[in-house]
Amino acid sequence: MPTIEAGKVAAIWYTLTDEDGTVLDTNRKGGKPLPFLVGSGNIIVGLEDELLGKQKDDQLTVTVAPEKAYGQPDPERFQAVPKDSLPPEVPMEVGTQLTATAQQGGQAQIVRIHEITEDEVVVDFNHPLAGKPLTFEVTVVGVRDATEEEVAHGHPHGPGGHKH
Repeated sequence: MPTIEAGKVAAIWYTLTDEDGTVLDTNRKGGKPLPFLVGSGNIIVGLEDELLGKQKDDQLTVTVAPEKAYGQPDPERFQAVPKDSLPPEVPMEVGTQLTATAQQGGQAQIVRIHEITEDEVVVDFNHPLAGKPLTFEVTVVGVRDATEEEVAHGHPHGPGGHKH
């Protein structure tokens, strides 16, 4: 039976919880198994490390430290912006999520209001799960050899290949 190792495509059912046991994400309810190309950075390194050597139908629960997940919050990823630069419909509350896009265009990013002062809002550009240990309950659904195309593209493809 094939085992999870570099160059393989594995598929998993998972439930992700935080330190308090709150479910943050799962694909078990109405979803599809999550496929990933082992060794290509498709999933966080700490989870992938724990899955190495596992086979179809293996189950595990693993807690991944922040350093092997989304890292620790980076103080340089906090930015103060004038309050009046935010759209008026934005709730001025700590924790409010916003979508930010670089002035030169680029990919949109979810950011959060971290602090509010009289004239400014401090926005946190860190990943929302930075600094948090993450617990995964995982069942391995399958393991197979990756195709040359999947290895070249760095991610798994569905039946019939993939058009880029």
